[in-house]
Amino acid sequence: MLAQNKMSPPDLSLITLADKFLLQQRADHLNLPREIIDYDPDVSLQKVMPGQLVVYHQPLKTPSQAGMLNKDNAVYVLQCLDIATEGCLTNEFDALVTGPVQKSLIQQAGFKFSGHTEYLAQRADVKQVVMMLASDHLRVALVTTHLPLTDVATAITPERLTSVIHILLHDLSTKLQIENPRIAVCGLNPHAGEQGMLGREEIEVIQPVIQQFKQQGFHIDGPFPADTLFTAHHLENYDAILSMFHDQGLPVIKHACFGKIANITLGLPFIRTSVDHGTALDLAGTGKAKMNSLHYALNQAIIMAAYQS
Repeated sequence: MLAQNKMSPPDLSLITLADKFLLQQRADHLNLPREIIDYDPDVSLQKVMPGQLVVYHQPLKTPSQAGMLNKDNAVYVLQCLDIATEGCLTNEFDALVTGPVQKSLIQQAGFKFSGHTEYLAQRADVKQVVMMLASDHLRVALVTTHLPLTDVATAITPERLTSVIHILLHDLSTKLQIENPRIAVCGLNPHAGEQGMLGREEIEVIQPVIQQFKQQGFHIDGPFPADTLFTAHHLENYDAILSMFHDQGLPVIKHACFGKIANITLGLPFIRTSVDHGTALDLAGTGKAKMNSLHYALNQAIIMAAYQS
């Protein structure tokens, strides 16, 4: 987990929040020369040389073996998130960049945890956040995230959809500096309901909300059939696509841009980005894991932090 210390661009201080002994152990195992430097909260900018790493030490509860899950360390994961979140809320840090997390491990330890997005919203006391995956060429935001498919339709209410669109418009304008954002909205059902023949959510919920925003002067169109919306001649007209559920939009952007995507949590009072992939336990400790998405998520956090300064 990386936190970005308060900075004045282009100055930058990257802080790794983790067990420093675990990091050193992994570096030794992979024959990576690495000097661990303890994080000093009283120093506004800790500059490092190549091969050095500033670490905010948070000790593991029990030793960790690469690729092996241990539910005893679930609390360690949550403690790291809590420290990073508090640091962002108190302006100690400008941004938070997270790696993947094994949700099942945390749940097995007895914690209610459906994902980073929901957990950070709770810690920040925010009622509604929006998950958005963003690449250089495509942005996909979600109305619902980690829900069983059978629960999606009832979760898409006028109130929820209105709140999500408000957050999407606001953060595209402020955190990503997009003036007058253009948003295309997916329908929920095949063919966007086909005028009620395949479902009435488009007619009764989605269309009325879109119309309210259009009447206020916002550039929001839809609902469009998702199977044709994600084509070049449609995408070139919009800054973001709003999908109704997780697997409606995310497979498209991951197929097109995997490894060059940042998962951005909109609606938080701070900047948070993450990677576009899971834990890949089979690659842990092998030195074969690719860093592309982490680099992209980090760069996006830096850019957004610069916008806010």
